[in-house]
Amino acid sequence: MKKNIFITFIAIAILVTSCSNEKKQTSSESNDVVTENVESTEGGIGKMEFTESVYNFGQINEGEIVNHTFTFKNTGNHPVILAQVSASCGCTTPTYTSTPILPGKTGQIEVEFNSDGQVGQQQKIITIASNAESNIMTVQLKGEVTAKK
Repeated sequence: MKKNIFITFIAIAILVTSCSNEKKQTSSESNDVVTENVESTEGGIGKMEFTESVYNFGQINEGEIVNHTFTFKNTGNHPVILAQVSASCGCTTPTYTSTPILPGKTGQIEVEFNSDGQVGQQQKIITIASNAESNIMTVQLKGEVTAKK
């Protein structure tokens, strides 16, 4: 009986030791990747250039939904990562490229404006936070919403 307990204990110890060695190797490999990525971004910066920074949707009727896509190109020499994109009003919903935008490639910010309850001249500001040369940038939706009849 003591012999069986001893053998079981040894087997468990070997299993635990071998599992923790695999975890250490994986962790070490992950650190190499992180270090490599950090080193590759030193000494350069991404730059966002929008094809347009203001979109005028003209005149619409209250309740209509406006969709527009703002496109930008990374003209810098390192990837651009969008950290946060937010709108000045709950009636405007942005979605955006969530993967890094490599130099020379394009990214998008899609904006949906729901005009329900938004009568009159409208100017919705979309704020973009990123790791680009200009950390904070804005684009705008403009237009007029006429009241329901």
